[in-house]
Amino acid sequence: MSDLLALKGRTAFVTGAGQGVGRRIALHFAEHGAGAVVINDYRLDRAEAVAAEIEAAGAKALAIAGDVSDLESVNDAVAQSLQMFGSIDILVNNAGNAGPNPTDEMTRPFWEQTPTEWHGYLGTNLYGPLNVCHAVAPAMIEHGYGRIVNMISDAARFGEPGRETYAAGKAGTAGFTRSLAASLGRFGITANCVSLAATRTPRTEKGMENEAAVKKMMSRYIIRRPGEVDDAANMVLMLASDASSWVTGQTIPVNGGYSFAL
Repeated sequence: MSDLLALKGRTAFVTGAGQGVGRRIALHFAEHGAGAVVINDYRLDRAEAVAAEIEAAGAKALAIAGDVSDLESVNDAVAQSLQMFGSIDILVNNAGNAGPNPTDEMTRPFWEQTPTEWHGYLGTNLYGPLNVCHAVAPAMIEHGYGRIVNMISDAARFGEPGRETYAAGKAGTAGFTRSLAASLGRFGITANCVSLAATRTPRTEKGMENEAAVKKMMSRYIIRRPGEVDDAANMVLMLASDASSWVTGQTIPVNGGYSFAL
């Protein structure tokens, strides 16, 4: 029996892949037969470290530094990738949070912020996926194949205080993904979202050290543990593989039961 999760030498492009969930996704792809993985991160040293891990796992790798909110930077990264590998078959828009230049002002109540403080979250979480999909879609259309996975958050699906602009960016990406799926399906391209809740990453690890706080937070979850990067990467692998060939336009929660989907 063939392995439906095998990626058959395909080329993947993963944004925000220098650490955490993005890194694990990239490694999952290499471990399941991807031919090449492009590692995008705004810090080149992180991207290069993950690229070395990808190559050790037996796949080709390209580390590219760049800010996904900058369309020119994205276009350059995609052009480099296509020049080196010939195609981009799988795209994962994983880059998130407030981008490379967060400020203390971004943590103020929404009604005390100015639009300048919104730009980091909206630039990374909404314009980032728009920019990368805009750059990659023509190559996927020409190739007649593609898997697009956009990472969003249950902050957008459920609503959380103090995360208004972050939630807006993620919710916008979910709507964008549904429309994109409807437009690209005839070209053999699927587009889906994976929605995460509290997941243990280098960014959240410090907060996870407070056992009492974690226990209180997990009381809202059906499965009472934080998510791990493998939980996210497993779902993304499925959506990137032939196992999901009849799944498109969907938002799939990977959240321990924090919220439910109809």
